[in-house]
Amino acid sequence: MAKSDKNGKVDNAAAKGGDVDKYLKDAAGLDTDREKVIGQHIGYRYDVNLLPDYGKLTPFLKDYMEFMGWDDLNWLEDVHMGYEAGQPAIFDRNINGWVRIPKSMKLPDNQQDRDMLARELLIRFQTSPRHPLIELNKAYRKF
Repeated sequence: MAKSDKNGKVDNAAAKGGDVDKYLKDAAGLDTDREKVIGQHIGYRYDVNLLPDYGKLTPFLKDYMEFMGWDDLNWLEDVHMGYEAGQPAIFDRNINGWVRIPKSMKLPDNQQDRDMLARELLIRFQTSPRHPLIELNKAYRKF
C-alpha cells in the first residue's frame, strides 16, 4: 500500500518498496505538538497498517492479555519502538521518559515485530523492581 502525505500526495519511493519507515524516522514536517515533543511521527496517523497485527503477539503478550482478561492491546496499541539520541527506545508515559533498548539486543527488521517487542519490554520494565515508580510507591504509599 502506497503511503500518502497529509495532502494526499503518494510517496512513489515507498510505493516502489523504498524505505517504508521513512515517515517514522524523518523529523521534517512533524505535524502535531506531540510529534514535535517526542521528535518523531506517530506512525499510525499516516498508515493504518501500523495498527497492531495480533498474529505477531509475543508469547509473553499473549499470556499477559489472557491474565488481564483483555481481548485486545487497548492502551498498548500506541506503544511503538522509537529512537532516543539515535538508540532504539520506548517512551514510558508513566515516567515521562525514554527507556533505551540494550545495545546487545537484536531487533527484528519488521516494524510490527519491533512494536510488539517494544510493548513486551515496556510491560516488563514497568513491572520490574527497577522501575522508578516502585521507589515512589515505597516512599509515599499511605497504606
